[in-house]
Amino acid sequence: MLEDLKKRKLATIILAAGKGTRMRSDLAKVLHYICGKPMLFYPLELARNAGSEIIVAVVGHQSDVIRKRVKDKDIVFVEQKEQLGTGHAVLQTRDALKGFEGDILILCGDVPLLLPSTIEALIGCHLTNNAMVTVMTTRLDDPTGYGRIVKGRGDNILKIVEERDATDEEKRIKEINSGIYCVKSGFLFDAVARIGNENAQGEYYLTDILEIAVRKKCKTISFVVDDSLEVMGINTLEDLERADRVMEERIDKIFIAKE
Repeated sequence: MLEDLKKRKLATIILAAGKGTRMRSDLAKVLHYICGKPMLFYPLELARNAGSEIIVAVVGHQSDVIRKRVKDKDIVFVEQKEQLGTGHAVLQTRDALKGFEGDILILCGDVPLLLPSTIEALIGCHLTNNAMVTVMTTRLDDPTGYGRIVKGRGDNILKIVEERDATDEEKRIKEINSGIYCVKSGFLFDAVARIGNENAQGEYYLTDILEIAVRKKCKTISFVVDDSLEVMGINTLEDLERADRVMEERIDKIFIAKE
């Protein structure tokens, strides 16, 4: 797997345009601190560790503040001026990634607890299966509020249904979408340009690329993460405090292991 990872070409898109209204703060969500570093630091490090040739961060709310705070020269910032959904956010990166041929890792700026080994395994699964789209998922006893993974024969993903659009049967599905993906670049931008907004939110969902891939008879698979804590999104100050505790415990374990 390691040899395959070294040979492949990878770029990363980090979705970081959200306002984070539930954080009860004027500060952009991805600038809140976890263990002394802005939340955005962690997905940026994941992208670098994965060997990304290009890292594109999609920003919106307080974009100027984010650019000033995160001055890393290896990051390309693009702005999503209107909050029209995750599919629309990815579409904004099309020019920044023009000419790139390879796989694109899509990370969330508010999911800071993912481990590098998990991302490596996701990419390895994507390559080994020669998938067009690989979705990182997890299973929850209570999946309320999350997009559900609807599968067909051979474990191929047929679609991802947001809770507001789900039927009662679909709501009983325990496997949920984490918002993390690995997608072949040639397919991604063609697909997001085709997404519509006929849903309860009136937004352009990135998840709709799965149905487009299925119509094209492409392989769409899930990579299941056993520890759901890794894919926890930070939406409230309580989530932030929990993530800070988890990160501190990880750092303590590293120091203990070195002693």
